[in-house]
Amino acid sequence: MSPAARAATLQARRSARFVAWVRAWRAGLVPCDDAAAEISGDEEHMVSDVPGTWTDVPLADALASLSKLHPDEVRLVLPAPGDPRGLPGPGPFTGAALLAGEGVIAGGLGFVPEVRLHTSGSGDEFETVRWQVFALPQDRPATHEPNTAEAEAELSAELATATRTLAKLDIAQWRPELAGAIEALRKPDSAADLPPGYDPRARRLFARASILDRVLALAEHAAPGGAVNGYEVQQRDAALRPLTTACRRALVAACNAPLL
Repeated sequence: MSPAARAATLQARRSARFVAWVRAWRAGLVPCDDAAAEISGDEEHMVSDVPGTWTDVPLADALASLSKLHPDEVRLVLPAPGDPRGLPGPGPFTGAALLAGEGVIAGGLGFVPEVRLHTSGSGDEFETVRWQVFALPQDRPATHEPNTAEAEAELSAELATATRTLAKLDIAQWRPELAGAIEALRKPDSAADLPPGYDPRARRLFARASILDRVLALAEHAAPGGAVNGYEVQQRDAALRPLTTACRRALVAACNAPLL
């Protein structure tokens, strides 16, 4: 597997992990402490502006504010400019979630992660995560979310279309690591998994979309080689744009899927 493909499978979005594990906890399938540990991984997670607190608190303490929620009240949102699907309308949470590209709706609260990069005294870099909590408006518009079957079909169709376009552009020549990462999508990494309670289709969709989400992030931030002209870059971006949308919808559908 190429370096890009390995990077693509390192971790799902933080908001996706938050939603999946908090929903499993609220369904009584995992303990709260286990959910907090799975969300945090190897990072330090702190939460700001939790109701009833006056300072930042550890993630495990912040989850106590969600202890009365039904699993279906915890939802993942992955908005993008021009596609605010799932957001509650104008307000601080919507602005922050659009800026971050992700967020969590949990009852009357919204959570948005902010990643902070630090450098230790020895020069090692590490990240911490600060979740900002927002009060959400009581009246929120209902939004349609694709189910896992619909999202899986859309993702497969867009992936096939994008693969054909990228092959014509000879992406393997000027971005071999990206081509290798896309090829790795045919064999999703089992490490990208959901907690107990999700059905096999949701798990399969989540694993596939999590890898693709990382691949697309690499493609977005990677500068093309000098042999690629502006037209080819535009063609690449046009091929990846609908695939990026389908990937976001797939992650939302998988994480928000009904629990068994």
